[in-house]
Amino acid sequence: MAKKLKRYALVLDSKKCIDCKACVVACKAENEVPVGVYRNRINVERSGEYPKLRTSFDPEQCHHCDNPSCVRVCPTGASWQREDGIVLVNYDDCVGCKYCIIACPYDARFHHPETHTVDKCTFCVQRVDRGELPACVETCPSKVRVFGDLNDSRSPIHLLLATRRYRVMKPQTGNGPQLYYLL
Repeated sequence: MAKKLKRYALVLDSKKCIDCKACVVACKAENEVPVGVYRNRINVERSGEYPKLRTSFDPEQCHHCDNPSCVRVCPTGASWQREDGIVLVNYDDCVGCKYCIIACPYDARFHHPETHTVDKCTFCVQRVDRGELPACVETCPSKVRVFGDLNDSRSPIHLLLATRRYRVMKPQTGNGPQLYYLL
């Protein structure tokens, strides 16, 4: 019997987010992301009127889509997807044309100011390949993020998606985003 391939994804429970930005700092430190650009971020949404105000925080980063538009538009093949679903950029092949930045509906890519290539979240692939969690997941003090293999029926991510309601951002794009926001 053939072993099922891994399929990595991320579940986010935004209601737990306190906007501490530990995930952002951990990502920058782990991946040597320069000042002024980010692989992940926290979107802040304010609603209501005084005295009934509400603030919510939505972590955001690359959605590591099943059918990524960024990969489809890359003229050099620098943007590519591993069998486990992680979407990466081969920096040696990237010419910095920014087509993938334009094609990404999640604003998850940026032009690296030092290398002049495109950069983005990699789910800390160097850590995942060693069996570790991405830095943002490991660092989050309120456990907003759950990372894992969707094909492992015993994994926490699989169990969450089987038992909780969730949404994905911009499903109409056809990209098949793999960031799931719990409702």
